[in-house]
Amino acid sequence: MPNITTKDGTQIYYKDWGKGQPLVFSHGWPLTADDWDGQMLFFGQQGYRVIAHDRRGHGRSTQTWDGNEMNTYADDLAALTEKLDLKNAIHLGHSTGGGEVARYIGRHGTKRVAMAVLISAVPPLMLKTDKNPAGAPISVFDDLRAQLAANRPQFYRDITLPFYGYNRPGAKISEGIREHWWLQGMMGGMKPHYDCIKAFSETDFTEDLKKFDVPTLILHGDDDQIVPIAAAAPLSAKLVKGAKLKVYPGYPHGMPTTHADVINADVLAFLKQAKEAAA
Repeated sequence: MPNITTKDGTQIYYKDWGKGQPLVFSHGWPLTADDWDGQMLFFGQQGYRVIAHDRRGHGRSTQTWDGNEMNTYADDLAALTEKLDLKNAIHLGHSTGGGEVARYIGRHGTKRVAMAVLISAVPPLMLKTDKNPAGAPISVFDDLRAQLAANRPQFYRDITLPFYGYNRPGAKISEGIREHWWLQGMMGGMKPHYDCIKAFSETDFTEDLKKFDVPTLILHGDDDQIVPIAAAAPLSAKLVKGAKLKVYPGYPHGMPTTHADVINADVLAFLKQAKEAAA
């Protein structure tokens, strides 16, 4: 399997398909690069080179005890882009992956980056604080940790319902999608997944977002039950200079899967418009 080895010896698995301008995908918790398959096939067929990695502790990468936090995630992403010598790359992040993209730009700049797309992303900060009253209280994330520690297989099966909005009246449930989510989750390590809850919920990306200086698209569903929109996309859009924000009425957290046709088309249109504007 293709992988890189980071400075601390962690093996990071990645997929690298096609040729053209590179699109680099960062997945959500506790998933893998496979969560992007619908996007990678679509954009690969559009003439892009599509790349996605399994975050450390997730999927086919090393199940690390340490380093399961945003700075290291961002540094791992930087190591991958340097190993593949990616230039003029477009970075797309979903959920926790959106935080990874933000911290990557915050720590490593945009010398290799052409554009950024944040989808259902955790920035600027999920946790409720005095300065972030729209966030969720720490008890919410403590409960996630408790459920993971008590019965991870059942927890991962249950969370697919709010993740994809399948708990809403009239929802058309795909058991295949639920099982795919569960399989991806169970491929990863319990300790990294436990630690990652703190990483995605308590990391403040405000200063990272202020460092964005490339065309940026921010997409979010207003019925996101995992990363509620009130503390997310609209606030990020105010911090990223010139960001384009699009909100989807009724769409769930997992909208890149449940509404792949719409999301893929909107991202492609943005990429083409940004490229034309820069020409």
